[in-house]
Amino acid sequence: MAQGKFGLNISQGQFQTLRMTPQLQQAIKLLQLSRMEFETAIRKELEENPTLEELGESPDAPDEKVAKESDNTQSLDGTAQDTNFETSVEASQDPTKQDEFDWENYFEPSKPTRDFGPGSDEIMNYENVISTTESLYDHLVWQMNLSGFNDEEYRLVHILISYIDDDGYIKTPLAQIAQDEGVGEQDLEEMLPFLHEFDPAGIGARDLKECLLIQAEHIGEDTHDLVYLINNHLKELEKKNYEAIAKAMNKDLEEVIQISRIIYELEPKPGRAFVPADTQYITPDVYVYKVGEEYVVSLNEDGLPRLRVSNFYRNSLKASGTSKEAQEYIKDKLKAAMFLIKSIHQRQRTIYRVTESIVKHQRDFFELGSEYIKPMILRDIANDIGIHESTVSRVTSNKYVHTARGIFELKYFFNSGINTTSGGTLASESVKQKIKEIVVKEDVTNPISDQKIVEILRKDGIDIARRTVAKYRDMLGILPSSKRKKYF
Repeated sequence: MAQGKFGLNISQGQFQTLRMTPQLQQAIKLLQLSRMEFETAIRKELEENPTLEELGESPDAPDEKVAKESDNTQSLDGTAQDTNFETSVEASQDPTKQDEFDWENYFEPSKPTRDFGPGSDEIMNYENVISTTESLYDHLVWQMNLSGFNDEEYRLVHILISYIDDDGYIKTPLAQIAQDEGVGEQDLEEMLPFLHEFDPAGIGARDLKECLLIQAEHIGEDTHDLVYLINNHLKELEKKNYEAIAKAMNKDLEEVIQISRIIYELEPKPGRAFVPADTQYITPDVYVYKVGEEYVVSLNEDGLPRLRVSNFYRNSLKASGTSKEAQEYIKDKLKAAMFLIKSIHQRQRTIYRVTESIVKHQRDFFELGSEYIKPMILRDIANDIGIHESTVSRVTSNKYVHTARGIFELKYFFNSGINTTSGGTLASESVKQKIKEIVVKEDVTNPISDQKIVEILRKDGIDIARRTVAKYRDMLGILPSSKRKKYF
């Protein structure tokens, strides 16, 4: 039996590996942040890195003069010196270059590319939109204080109020409330009808049926049929199956429809009138304006800190009395500050270039509207400006562009293609708009089914499956035809 031989072999080879340095990680992180997160990250670095300074706003300050004389390495419009990630990473990885940074180029402040965005006279006056509103809890406690309860009743009603959610319901079982609060379940049950008398009508209900029944009682008229329908045919009412309800109640269809109309006017969430609307204000990252026959892209740097590296720490490096440890600390912080400034410029420049490419590819959208948006994928933009698809993905997430047609997330402009009968493709967003138009124009008493929408689109040369129509309809928040039908 032959014995195997064991030994060690030494060989040379070249291998390419990606070293994810902390600086590169920071650059990638900055690239994918939303505008608010981006501003927060910059201000955090300002607090943690003493070598970073924010440029003052005074036009007479010496720093402003230095800013205006800053060299082209600070420009973001793509015509200046290229400060790409690869160059920065190479410098951070090569030990021979660690102490050879050209500090002079990075002791100047960062500055905006140009004057852009709406003027200061258009800034929202928040005093006109911010106001205090009475909460649901305050409104209920105010009524409780006026109801003449004794101390024990007051305590029980107050406990019930504290368990009412934003929609106006008590979702926690009374048995659980009684156990948690150390009171009797029967006592809570007895006080609940008093709470049901409070405004808004339906408050303190434990489910939808009870909420509607409470409101029916508040109507104060003959509500026998109304109560019967709520108690026995709520599911059919949700499906708008009026024929089945009429048959079960032995009533005319028109009479059932009239009763149903009253129920539809009731409030299924009585507490939401007291919940402040979650208004979200979006600050665009970039503006697109039409100047003459061309579209101009302008970055929005309004409110972003303008950074520079401290002259004090640069001079400290040259001072003879600075210890070696202090010099090493200052060098590390200066390098971090330099890379942050370069990363900020790279982020802004990449957003600018991606937006510029999107405008070039989607000119019909800017000219004519959403119906004329073209199919476009990440690769189209990546190949156009010479960056990786993943970079395009990061840039377009949580970034917004202000256009004459509204504010859109940059991701909005990327659409898959739907085949047409002529052999071409149509953007999915255009198809969604066509579906929306068809539904808007339909007869509400005889809504159009998904299959009928398919047939209408095919007449327009759009080859689409019924399940795709259903998917797009759901994305648009449009109900199925059976639930869109209206009898009144």
